Amino acid sequence: MRLLTWTFAAYLAAVGVVTLWPSPQSTAAPGWATATLDVLHGLGLPMTLPVLEASANVVMFLPFGVLGLPLLLGAAARRGGLAPGVWRAVGIVTLAGAVLSAAIELTQILLPGRVPTVQDVVLNTAGALLGALAVATVLAVRGRPRAGR
Repeated sequence: MRLLTWTFAAYLAAVGVVTLWPSPQSTAAPGWATATLDVLHGLGLPMTLPVLEASANVVMFLPFGVLGLPLLLGAAARRGGLAPGVWRAVGIVTLAGAVLSAAIELTQILLPGRVPTVQDVVLNTAGALLGALAVATVLAVRGRPRAGR
């Protein structure tokens, strides 16, 4: 549990750096996005900047749900079973992801080069929900009795 806690803390620190560092760029597309688009286009995968940025917002908060749900469930998750109230816990983790995302976006109002949007909050929240649902699904499958038992 200690490793999970430290991993979650490191993840949150990384999200803080990525989202709250003042952006010196004045171009419409950040460097990471244009480089990623170049790679994807080189692989023959059509991708637009808006779709890439939306996907990045979802992916950035997947670990919030994946790491946050087991932390919230505690020992029951470590035993590999589906804890009572897991769906409520999924809701709590999703709400916590939404609150963190909203706090980030509100803070970005004060940061040069940052553009806060409601869309980011919605997409980050979707990422937290998808991550938590993935863990809940794994716990549900692991906790089911197998045939022949």
